[in-house]
Amino acid sequence: MTDAEIAKPFIKATQAVLSIMAKMDPKPGTPYVKKVDRANGDVSAVMGLTGVKNGSFSITFPKKVAVTMVKNMLGDDIQDIVADSKDAVGEITNMICGQARVGLTQMGISLSAGTPSIIFGDNHVITHVNKSPVIAVPFTTAEGEFTLEFCFS
Repeated sequence: MTDAEIAKPFIKATQAVLSIMAKMDPKPGTPYVKKVDRANGDVSAVMGLTGVKNGSFSITFPKKVAVTMVKNMLGDDIQDIVADSKDAVGEITNMICGQARVGLTQMGISLSAGTPSIIFGDNHVITHVNKSPVIAVPFTTAEGEFTLEFCFS
């Protein structure tokens, strides 16, 4: 199974979840092999996956996109933007992973997921669980860009 085939369920799930939950319209760009560990944003969620393949996936949002996503999800009921952003990014990650895993299962790849780890901060690093190439998929929205990454062996 190629990285392009594995990417399809993640791309489809990202578009569906953000469209429904955050009222955003993400458009995927061209996937590429990521060469550095530095995140392409300010808020990331990283989740380990095990099963037929082992690896991880992450999603990284710039502050502006994360705040818009939280506002779209919660309306005006934001109590603490940092805590609410952590919760929202974690929940979005769980939903994307769940939908992507359904798509992967249909392709014969059964995976179990861990709990997402949330990382905040400028220039933070994302370390994937194995040394296989990291495939990054940039997305564009009206609110800005964000990046989904995955790495499997």
